[in-house]
Amino acid sequence: MIPAPVRATAAGLCAILVGIGIARFAYTPLLPALIEAGWFAPSAAAYLGAANLMGYLAGALAARAVARRTSAVTVLRASMAVCALSCLACAVPVSFAWYFAWRALAGFAGGGLVALAAPTVLPLIDPARRGLASGVIFTSVGIGIVGAGTLVPLLLEGGPALAWLALGGVGSLLTLLSWRAWPSADATVPPPPPPRATPVDMRPLYVAYALDAFGLVPHMVFLVDFIARGLGRGMEAGAEYWILYGVGALFGPILAGHVGDRIGFGLALRLAFLIQAALVGMLALTDAPALLVLSSLVMGAFTPGIVPLVLGRTQELLPGDRVAQGAAWSVATTAFAIGQAAGAYGLSYVYALGGDHRPLFALGAVAFGLAMAIDLAAGRRRAR
Repeated sequence: MIPAPVRATAAGLCAILVGIGIARFAYTPLLPALIEAGWFAPSAAAYLGAANLMGYLAGALAARAVARRTSAVTVLRASMAVCALSCLACAVPVSFAWYFAWRALAGFAGGGLVALAAPTVLPLIDPARRGLASGVIFTSVGIGIVGAGTLVPLLLEGGPALAWLALGGVGSLLTLLSWRAWPSADATVPPPPPPRATPVDMRPLYVAYALDAFGLVPHMVFLVDFIARGLGRGMEAGAEYWILYGVGALFGPILAGHVGDRIGFGLALRLAFLIQAALVGMLALTDAPALLVLSSLVMGAFTPGIVPLVLGRTQELLPGDRVAQGAAWSVATTAFAIGQAAGAYGLSYVYALGGDHRPLFALGAVAFGLAMAIDLAAGRRRAR
């Protein structure tokens, strides 16, 4: 018999893999194929990507309210099913509106999965190992990046429809496998919170998390283009660095969660801000191959790795209060989505103005620096 905490952690991993790894990251390598097959014009395909991001923000905002009317487990199961169904629906290019609606629904469900999966699972985990468990859950982001970069091109040999059907099939299988692995409704009912002498101001953490999301965008969106066209090294070289980015994403969440368990999530988060600021800022100054390798690998690790650090920090700041922790994580997830959207649209505009990638990395470094400054200032205020 598999212990309940292990089954629940596996269910959390499956949920993020279906909602983010498959329903979001698989679209990136599918995009050129959809255009080449004549399903959509390039501009329309870009709007479809934005639909998923818009849906994600709405889902993160609505997840807690919907869960209160039903249950978190019900929302998680339904969201995984919606993500899998969206992939199957995208195998048929009925119209732009059809595709837009399903991509937005997939984003909405993905936002709900990120907002609810870890808070539902972690109460079953030994407090000393919650950072590691959250790292395992969000390792699925790295699995999605690597899987999308390696398997989707092979599936596309049979055309976009086959690729979407295969992705939908995998999503459906993971949904079924995890269906009974979630904690029962009784197991997730939070106990009464202990009295708190003074309220904790979580706003600095939310702002810092949004800034971190902004700072991640240069690597997440522009890394391959920077290497392939900006540095003139070709698409093959760009793809190699993207694989390094994906390898980092595979191991980043587990390592980050483990470090947080060992040294505390407050200190681990500040170290993360510092390291990210250095590695992103350096790309604005140099294109040395060794630094590009290091930056791709480490920033790939932090893309999903920042999630267990912020999740653990919310639990440090709100100890024992599962209701407040869940609410805080929902707001943090929304803040991240806003920062990511602002970074994607804002940095795209900056790039369109000058056609130079280096200012994008400089702005990303500034965002990380601001996040660290805000967190340090908030820490000093709490210490008074």
